[in-house]
Amino acid sequence: MPSAVNAAVAQQTAAGSVPSATVGTTEGAGGGTGGIYSAIISRNQPIIRVKEKTYEELHKKCLDKNILYEDPDFPPNESSLFYSQKSPVKFEWKRPREICENPRFIIGGANRTDICQGELGNCWFLAAIACLTLNKKLLCRVIPHDQSFIQNYAGIFHFQFWRYGDWVDVVIDDCLPTYNNQLVFTKSSQRNEFWSALLEKAYAKLHGSYEALKGGNTTEAMEDFTGGVTEFYEIKDAPKDIYKIMKHAIDRGSLMASSIDDDLGFSYGSAPRSDIGELIARMVKNQENAQMTQSTVDYQGTEERPAWTIVPMQYETRMSCGLVKGHAYSVTAVEETIFKGEKIRLVRLRNPWGQVEWNGPWSDKSEEWNSVNEAEKIRLQHKVVEDGEFWISFKDFMRHFTKLEICNLTPDTLEVDKFQTWTVSVNEGRWVRGCSAGGCRNYPDTFWTNPQYRLKLLEEDDDPEDEEVICSFLVALMQKNRRKERKLGANLYTIGFAIYEMHGTKHHLQKDFFLYNASKARSKTYINMREISERFRLPPSEYVIIPSTYDPHQEGEFILRVFSEKRSLSEEVENMIEAERPLPIIFVSDRANSNKELTADENAGKDGEKTQADDKKHLSTKAHEESEEQKQFRNIFRQIAGDDMEINAEELRNVLNNVVKKHKDLRSEGFELESCRSMIALMDVSFSDGSGKINFDEFRHLWDKIKSWQKIFKRYDADHSGTINSYEMRNAVNDAGFRLNNQLYDIITMRYADKNMNIDFDSFICCFVRLDAMFRAFHAFDKDGDGIIKLNVLEWLQLTLYA
Repeated sequence: MPSAVNAAVAQQTAAGSVPSATVGTTEGAGGGTGGIYSAIISRNQPIIRVKEKTYEELHKKCLDKNILYEDPDFPPNESSLFYSQKSPVKFEWKRPREICENPRFIIGGANRTDICQGELGNCWFLAAIACLTLNKKLLCRVIPHDQSFIQNYAGIFHFQFWRYGDWVDVVIDDCLPTYNNQLVFTKSSQRNEFWSALLEKAYAKLHGSYEALKGGNTTEAMEDFTGGVTEFYEIKDAPKDIYKIMKHAIDRGSLMASSIDDDLGFSYGSAPRSDIGELIARMVKNQENAQMTQSTVDYQGTEERPAWTIVPMQYETRMSCGLVKGHAYSVTAVEETIFKGEKIRLVRLRNPWGQVEWNGPWSDKSEEWNSVNEAEKIRLQHKVVEDGEFWISFKDFMRHFTKLEICNLTPDTLEVDKFQTWTVSVNEGRWVRGCSAGGCRNYPDTFWTNPQYRLKLLEEDDDPEDEEVICSFLVALMQKNRRKERKLGANLYTIGFAIYEMHGTKHHLQKDFFLYNASKARSKTYINMREISERFRLPPSEYVIIPSTYDPHQEGEFILRVFSEKRSLSEEVENMIEAERPLPIIFVSDRANSNKELTADENAGKDGEKTQADDKKHLSTKAHEESEEQKQFRNIFRQIAGDDMEINAEELRNVLNNVVKKHKDLRSEGFELESCRSMIALMDVSFSDGSGKINFDEFRHLWDKIKSWQKIFKRYDADHSGTINSYEMRNAVNDAGFRLNNQLYDIITMRYADKNMNIDFDSFICCFVRLDAMFRAFHAFDKDGDGIIKLNVLEWLQLTLYA
């Protein structure tokens, strides 16, 4: 089956994790705004509408105007089909009433045998649909059943999917792509039933196109149908009680799928490059053959004719036993029965093609069924029909299949017989290139810059048989929007996470912590799947979770979900935004001046006396330490400034560049004119009169700052290249006395780093000047000291436009 992502696993080494070779993996840009929130994932959460108008409003509008709905956001044209290339044939978009007589949304209830795969490589999606039909409550959530081609028909339908913590309502029209009046993609086994084709269209709209659905893992669609959490098993390494795990999963309504890797390493989750033209050409040929075969069959006396299923065989290999390599199957039942006096375990599977079945022991026509009585056959729903569904012994299942995926509606589904309530928290975040995309532990210089999430395990599990003081929890890391961004070149990143124990600090942990502390737990592998999840058992304590891509500099969004048996806290580790005692020398407006004066009066007292004493000591020390360099500065300044003793941006540039040239150990091309304009604007005390100049005291204060920042720059410019890495900027900012959060570090990287994620001396100083001035401006306005200021439009424009 053509598919889009190869779940290549990074094998562990003593040094960390090393990725194995992947097939057809490309990097792409991602990103977006990351926020933080905690919520209980519930299938009963309110719907978040995708569009301004709801389905009900659009439906009513169409009925009132007596028109059929046409979706402006997913139009019936090429853009909704493919993005990599144009189709060599022209598809005709038709509504169900134009395809057949008497169309129906659902006939006799939606069930797993309604789904037949078309020419799209999305068996993973169809296998998940087949699993979904086994849970009626979930099915009705995803597929609202109050829709019809008869009553109140307006050509509009809607479906609901879980998307990264929220349920979204996707509205579509019922135009479907056809060729020779046959549905091109998913279809029902009954020609006039359309719920599965419309569900596929809604899912394609959610991801941008039909082609975006090509290739994936069944768990991806399972989670989008349920909001559940997935566990992934390599069957050769499965636990001894895997049958019990599967049985519990079925009994609790979990969705389950399995697959067989082929000899080339391709599974239904891999992505060999495929040509859309070849795909369509094969489809045309197959449909012509199907029509020829169809014309020789007599369907007289039947109201409905079966849809002709075209079995895609390009990357899937059928074995002699009837099973198909590189293909996804739904696990629809796990049972035990008595055979010749002994108990035997059975697994029921379904091929999304709607045909091609296992032909070994316990297959539809096998002799084993001759020894089973009729009542037991009815209980097991044994049927001799080519519908893609079959029984296989558990022993043969374990021998032939290689992967098992289970999507749990609650994380405790598999562990115990007694249902439990889990605490669930969800944290949104993102990796930003040059700032917070630090890669895995193999990259110690940047690993610490990844987003960090504090986990507080407060209570031990209630398990009288377990003598250990242990907290059970599950961590699930999911990358967002990669499928939707395929048309931009995006593909799934290789992701994983590590968990460290920490105590007492609420600040972002620095590089040294990770150099001298081993992780307490971690994901077994780094893998390029949408989500990686794992269960852990650790003592009650405080921990930090570090989610990361395998390689640094990979930008994208993610959500981190933590499920715990008992009460726990999970939140992003963020620094408090503050600066070490900014000196109040900037006055942004008349009101700011008065605010400063009032603040000085109100602080008179013990704290004020201490501050004044410190300031006097600071000034006397400065006066005493007047150096030759400062004397030269004063003379140079007087010569350049003239009688008014003020300099403009060009004059400031000359002064600074003359001084910088004398520092041979600092590799710099000097300051740009625009940088000096910014410095003037940010340091100009009399800026309310728009002079655009600074006096000597302001200049001296600026130069003192630049000298101290210059020392910090040299500390991190270890190779004397005249630049520092954007990741090192975090430590430099901290050394300068500023405490910022991740969002501000992202902004600094975007604003001051070059394309190689390096920051030169000019940009470095400009950034620090701006930080220093903005903190002082804020404190000037913060009359009450409550961390909140209020500006009128003049003050806001004055502060931002001039600076």
